Amino acid sequence: MQDLLSRAALIQLVIFDVDGVLTDGRLYFGDDGNTFNAFYSRDGHGIRMLLDAGIEIAIISGRHTDSVERRINDLGIRYAYLGVRNKLKVFEQLKISLNISTEKIAYVGDDLIDLPVMIRVGLAISVQDADPFVTSRSHWQTPHRGGCGAARDVCELLLESRGQLSKMRRHYLQ
Repeated sequence: MQDLLSRAALIQLVIFDVDGVLTDGRLYFGDDGNTFNAFYSRDGHGIRMLLDAGIEIAIISGRHTDSVERRINDLGIRYAYLGVRNKLKVFEQLKISLNISTEKIAYVGDDLIDLPVMIRVGLAISVQDADPFVTSRSHWQTPHRGGCGAARDVCELLLESRGQLSKMRRHYLQ
């Protein structure tokens, strides 16, 4: 556990996948051809807490939908890459543009497409219901499933590792 907290304390950027991480991985198709996603509100609040703590957030997703774009904008996430086929290439560009070394980056994923980035970051996290092969290559697995609190688990881990979680919680008791 101490190794996990030491890794987590270094993180300056968290990259989240969307399908299966920020959502439960199910795709809803309307009769009009539009795709809809469901997001867990507590995950969103956790992301806002991370942003308030000065930790950058990025999204790299293989798919692009209007609902994902809307959620990203609602949360104030500045770095979003949707419809990406090569996540590693985007990761490398993001790392350079933000001038952040790999040990200060966390990646949260659930499936094989996430592995090229996960195996290169300082803190690789898989969600509770991730592909077992992916989980075997992560540093930590969230207690909750993707789209059901997994992102909040990540946010609280990072805040706890910096000693900021209790202070943020106390703020709501005033």
